[in-house]
Amino acid sequence: MRRIFLLVLAAAVFAAIPATAGTDSSGRIYGTLTAADGEVFEGLIRWDTNEASWVDILDGNKDRFRSNDRGRRRGSRRTRDRIEFFGIRIEGSGIYTEDDRSLSGICFGHIASLEVIGDDEVALTLKSGDELEFSGGSTDIGDEIRGIVIEDAKKGEVEFDWEDVDRIDFSASPPGLASSFGDRLYGTLTTRSDDTFTGWVCWDVDELFTTDELDGRSSRRRRHIEFGDIRMIERKGSDGARLTLWDGNTMVLSGSNDVDDSNRGIAIFVEGFGRVTVRWDEFESLEFLEPPAAPVYGDFDGGRRIMGTVYTTDGGSVSGAIRWDDDEEYTWEYLDGEFRDIEMDIEFANIAEIRRKGFRSAIVSVWDGPAFRLRGSNDVDEDNRGIFVTTAEGEEVDIDWEDLDRVVFSR
Repeated sequence: MRRIFLLVLAAAVFAAIPATAGTDSSGRIYGTLTAADGEVFEGLIRWDTNEASWVDILDGNKDRFRSNDRGRRRGSRRTRDRIEFFGIRIEGSGIYTEDDRSLSGICFGHIASLEVIGDDEVALTLKSGDELEFSGGSTDIGDEIRGIVIEDAKKGEVEFDWEDVDRIDFSASPPGLASSFGDRLYGTLTTRSDDTFTGWVCWDVDELFTTDELDGRSSRRRRHIEFGDIRMIERKGSDGARLTLWDGNTMVLSGSNDVDDSNRGIAIFVEGFGRVTVRWDEFESLEFLEPPAAPVYGDFDGGRRIMGTVYTTDGGSVSGAIRWDDDEEYTWEYLDGEFRDIEMDIEFANIAEIRRKGFRSAIVSVWDGPAFRLRGSNDVDEDNRGIFVTTAEGEEVDIDWEDLDRVVFSR
């Protein structure tokens, strides 16, 4: 039977009609950008091409032992020295190894402000007041970023390189704003294993909006089709895709990483879950739908400590604040793993239970949806660095993966 995980149950009955550009920008990233030369811009923001909504994730490396260190250095990013020598980074006031950093991500909706403090580093202040540093790890942070675009009502559309940005203060979008990019893409993706996910779409780690274009060749002609004109995309082998347009026409495209096995992945953000990324060889089809109201800035709280009860294989249990894999300790952080070769990043705020399933996998259940057996990550296998629980009395208990039975989280 087909497994269906919808953004909301009502999504199953939405009429499949093309979205109207500029109908709702309340779910879009919005803020005030202060440039390196002091000039100030305000408007809707598109980050690194593939993030533009509050649900989208800023990816990077979290400095594991510097999160919430309010005494950290805040020197000029243009004068700070940094040396890397045999995997050890020497910088400013201290030395730390690559092991002190771990891949992480956070929804833009949790962030109050972002300050550029290095060539590939940012200081984040969250809505909760917590502070942390992210560095590199993706094109989201650093000189490899594919641009930061702000749609300023007075100054027009302005694009910034990394070195042009000093800081950004995020805020709720004013009502009624129109965007030159159109509406955010939304739809139902079906995999070759017949699993189905409905949510906000990012195609080929690149295209997000109805005015973005899907490229390819048809009958020896180069075609550029706006996503707003497409009703469905179906995989046609490793090197092509069949498009069905809203006007009823169909075509087969090839010769582009948009429509072949060099596609970098189709990502779906599912509310109440997290991000699902499907590679081309697992992709079957994507049907675009009319988008519902998107999560707005006020829907995000900046996170809180992960709380719950850990049960061990010997029948014991301990309750308190949890640090998972000696790393994730806040509800805005993500547990990652693979399900049927589908990459899943599940926000801890959405996880109800994790049950160990042997040495190499775990069954992860979310509050408002099904359970998935995940593997392929140290979050969910024997390479887990330990589950640490701080009790109400201040005692820290360390549970090894082999001793774990399950964790039941507090909502």
